[in-house]
Amino acid sequence: MTNKIQLKTVLSETAGVSVPQSTLFALLSLGILDSLTSGLLSATDTLQFFFHAENCLFVRQHLHSRNADEIMSHGVQLPDLFDILPPTEAQREFQRELAKMRTLCLTLLEEKQQVI
Repeated sequence: MTNKIQLKTVLSETAGVSVPQSTLFALLSLGILDSLTSGLLSATDTLQFFFHAENCLFVRQHLHSRNADEIMSHGVQLPDLFDILPPTEAQREFQRELAKMRTLCLTLLEEKQQVI
């Protein structure tokens, strides 16, 4: 995947929609996590097109959600697992990180569902 997903653009175009930006962020993140789990995308791929600095900054400044910020923080660190850990341990930790991120996404969805 060569194009970056710009959350600023994607989420700002939903301003007229009644769904909160953080809900759309969580759903998009779940799709990314599913692609990571299935092996369709690598951790390095997602760092380049989704978990990049511009999106991290946008999430922090505009979504004002600790859970969303934590999802981005975990995503940024995924490629590092394979650089510093032995392959078997890296894969185990990678799966744990994906599970943690998935839980954060679901928590974010549950929080926003109560607000709607």
